[in-house]
Amino acid sequence: MTGTAANPRSFVFFLVPDFSMIAFATALEPLRLANRMLGYDAYKWRLSSTDGKPVAASNQVECAVDSSLEDERKYMTGAERPSMLFVCSGINVEKFANKSVFAWLREEYNRGVAVGGLCTGAHILAAAGLQSGRRCAIHWENLPGFAEAFPRAEVFADLFEVDSNVYTCAGGTAALDMMLNLIGDDHDDNLVNSICEQVLTDRVRNPSDRQRLPLRARLGVQNSKVLSIIELMEANLAEPLSLLEIADHVGLSRRQIERLFRQEMGRSPARYYLEIRLDRARHLLIQSSMPVVEVAVACGFVSASHFSKCYRELYGRSPQQERAERKHLLVA
Repeated sequence: MTGTAANPRSFVFFLVPDFSMIAFATALEPLRLANRMLGYDAYKWRLSSTDGKPVAASNQVECAVDSSLEDERKYMTGAERPSMLFVCSGINVEKFANKSVFAWLREEYNRGVAVGGLCTGAHILAAAGLQSGRRCAIHWENLPGFAEAFPRAEVFADLFEVDSNVYTCAGGTAALDMMLNLIGDDHDDNLVNSICEQVLTDRVRNPSDRQRLPLRARLGVQNSKVLSIIELMEANLAEPLSLLEIADHVGLSRRQIERLFRQEMGRSPARYYLEIRLDRARHLLIQSSMPVVEVAVACGFVSASHFSKCYRELYGRSPQQERAERKHLLVA
């Protein structure tokens, strides 16, 4: 059994440029607190990067590391081999394309090391070929682009997922829930409860708890019919429903829906539906390399020209300009 004084569970946190500091901290701190509560080191860890140099998080804070990829390869066959390794990433994850890292992740997994991804880490695990046919979680903002880039991965908007020794979480404080779950498996609920008290949280959330605020809180809308309509819209972006189909689903007339949306949302249902489809398109343009015409189809537009016209009207720039600006920022 790992997680004991005689056999501590060892972790490697592999830091990718622009990693999420909150996801990293809420994954690491429960291990420190577990050691403190137990009175011995049940867990140990080290930080790693591709070249062994410090890595800047997305908040520009630099973290020194203990090892390089070359070091970790040497450790694979010795006493320093980890029990688990986590890829810590965040924004701009789509530009990370280090084949040596991908090969190392596969080798570690094949040697029985549990691998995981924090925040957008599932993207790197998928690029390494470790997510095909497996359930995984990723931050809701990155989910559309991830689903298009890796169709064989079973991605969910859950807080965290564990499938075949592959651990993924959506980032933010979801890393805390995942690590408390792991610590609970190693020890007991008393230790988990003690850690919860230290970090001032009252419970460990379930893996399937929602990532985002409920629509009611997110939009400030109280009308249950309007909320049901918006949920229908968000679930049908690639093949938009007609207003008549929506009316049949919720048991209202078209005129009633039009009036409700004017009152609650300040615009027509058609306009609101268009805006959420364009928001999805923007995420795909930023996070994926899909051709613009494929982005248009994925978001329910019948032609690239109509998509471009609508996009420019809402965002003040074309889809091509959006992507070009994004590439410029990534290079810079």
